[in-house]
Amino acid sequence: MVSAFECVHDGWGVAVLVGVPNKDAVFMTKPINLLNERTLRGTFFGNYKPRTDLPSVVNMYMNKKLELDKFITHRLRFSEINKAFEYMVKGEGLRCIISMED
Repeated sequence: MVSAFECVHDGWGVAVLVGVPNKDAVFMTKPINLLNERTLRGTFFGNYKPRTDLPSVVNMYMNKKLELDKFITHRLRFSEINKAFEYMVKGEGLRCIISMED
């Protein structure tokens, strides 16, 4: 995170942090990096707006124009939900689908 921010151009550079950092992650940089008008932004979803964008995503999926299934790394039963959290913490699970039916 720090390296990305410190590599952007003074005056107009922008670094965008995407996703969720490790819970112990710390962001430390020299104050001059901010004073040189570099910009740091963060996002979980990019510019995605669920309320307005989700219907088009559903339509793309239903019309087979968007392959979401290839992004699923694990399918687990609800009784295995703790395993899903373990995968997430270890960085082994991109997307886990939890089935409510056991």
